[in-house]
Amino acid sequence: MTTEEAFAKLARSPFRSRFHLGEKERAYVRKVGLSTLREHAMEFISTRLAPAHIPNDGKQTPMRGHPVFIAQHACACCCRGCMNKWYHVPKYIPLTPRQQEKVADLLIAWIEREMAAE
Repeated sequence: MTTEEAFAKLARSPFRSRFHLGEKERAYVRKVGLSTLREHAMEFISTRLAPAHIPNDGKQTPMRGHPVFIAQHACACCCRGCMNKWYHVPKYIPLTPRQQEKVADLLIAWIEREMAAE
């Protein structure tokens, strides 16, 4: 699924569509830049999504506090259950490095869209 296809599918979800960056998150994006945000995204993905077994799956991603967290909920990449439901990524199998990159690409693209909508 391309990024645009994912965004079109996510736009049809009232729950996913309600997530947006607030001014605090926008200021943070402007302060640290997208490359730093991508590093944060890769760290969150590798520790919170990539393992085969996540003890608190479904509860590991806060709903606020960091632009990447908000993007994860908006893009249905907040837990392996959502990733399975939306993108058919199997649970209980570690994410490959390429899958992790694709998730990060989607999250950063969502953040870029949010910033452009300022």
